[in-house]
Amino acid sequence: MLSEQLRTGNIHMRSHSGQKPFECTVCSKRFTASNDLVKHSRTHSGEKPYKCHMCDKAFCQSGALDAHVRVHMGEKPYKCSLCDRSFSQSCSLQTHKRRVHSNRRLYQCPYCAKMFKENREVRLHLRVHTGEKPRSCRHCSEHFMWLYQLKRHLLESHNEGTWLTCDICQKKFVLSGHLKTHVLQHEGVKPYLCSECPKCFCTSSSLKRHQLVHSDVRDFACGLCGKSFRYKQTVLKHVQSKRCSSNLV
Repeated sequence: MLSEQLRTGNIHMRSHSGQKPFECTVCSKRFTASNDLVKHSRTHSGEKPYKCHMCDKAFCQSGALDAHVRVHMGEKPYKCSLCDRSFSQSCSLQTHKRRVHSNRRLYQCPYCAKMFKENREVRLHLRVHTGEKPRSCRHCSEHFMWLYQLKRHLLESHNEGTWLTCDICQKKFVLSGHLKTHVLQHEGVKPYLCSECPKCFCTSSSLKRHQLVHSDVRDFACGLCGKSFRYKQTVLKHVQSKRCSSNLV
């Protein structure tokens, strides 16, 4: 009992000193406690001793298994303090708060200087500039920028996959996330709240579009006269109208 207390005390003191005496022999990452090193080592060995009794999935750490089981049980103990959404994992809650309720944008596109909340968003956005199309069709030579484009192509051109249909209006989708978002519109659920005004929205994309109203950012410019706009659709309307100065020459 005393030795366990001493061990716990030593680990706690290391958290203050920053000392990490346990080093991974594979990647040299260091840890404060030996059991943390043991858990980390499983990521290299592929060992997954924690198995789900409801499906065939297995995990390196018990905490990951606990989070997975909550998905089966429908438990969502992590509740957002800013809206009515809840999550099965704490990391999902933190991601939600960062994406939906935070206005901090720390990641910048090197091409157009547009700012993003997450580095992952920048990587996806870069495809717009580079034209990268990482999604390839297994049946033909077609390549696509986004997953939903590939899935739609497989359904329409190769009859592969299954359409997801809205039970209310029969509209068809290729991604379950798009269908769920669509159903929210029928139900009138609007979990995405604007931090600048009382308005709320069904989807995060709708919220992002609305937040431009509160911002001076104008990312979309007319290639003919150089005038800039908040929205891409506004640029298209501008070019097609007589308001563009290039059309008046």
